[in-house]
Amino acid sequence: MDAVRVALLRDVLAGTEWPGAARRFAGTLRSSVAPHRGGLLLVGTEEYEPWHLAAHLVDEAAWSGLPELAPTLVRHRVRPGAPAHLAVGLGRLEAAGRGATLLMVTPERPDAGLLQRVHDARRAGATVLSLDAGDEEVRGLAHETLTVPGDAGIDLDTVQHLVSAAAGENSLPAVRGSRRFRDRLSRLADRLTAPPPARW
Repeated sequence: MDAVRVALLRDVLAGTEWPGAARRFAGTLRSSVAPHRGGLLLVGTEEYEPWHLAAHLVDEAAWSGLPELAPTLVRHRVRPGAPAHLAVGLGRLEAAGRGATLLMVTPERPDAGLLQRVHDARRAGATVLSLDAGDEEVRGLAHETLTVPGDAGIDLDTVQHLVSAAAGENSLPAVRGSRRFRDRLSRLADRLTAPPPARW
């Protein structure tokens, strides 16, 4: 989806929670991968492979100059002779640890094997994010979630477009808030450590 279509989509959804929720989630994704210069793993369920989101994140990584947004798509079934970018199987999750970010896209409940692998990756230090339909076990594994319930009036694919576009934006609101806090803290420290005013 190009920038014009994303802008139109945001206009249509103005007044709903979705543009803001997608930006917040994208900000979390970006702040998770940026310090580690990569290590973004993207995985779906056995029935749903988020290749479309993977393609959009690759585009956003190139356009925004943030190569760390380009994910490694982890697949449940890898066909023999698949090109390298489509040949990463679930075993890759076992190597995910500190510094890695694992983004799960789960429109339905994942199988127990995937949940166990994600649980192990989290215990090893990976940051787990999920775009999901509200499964409690998935949400319990994730550090941050964006849930799209069945009655939301919007589908998970549309929310993925909002998230990928927001992830590639050059300014995210979350950064400004933390900077303002640091500025206030710095001014307070300056006042507390300044010499007393001279008395004539």
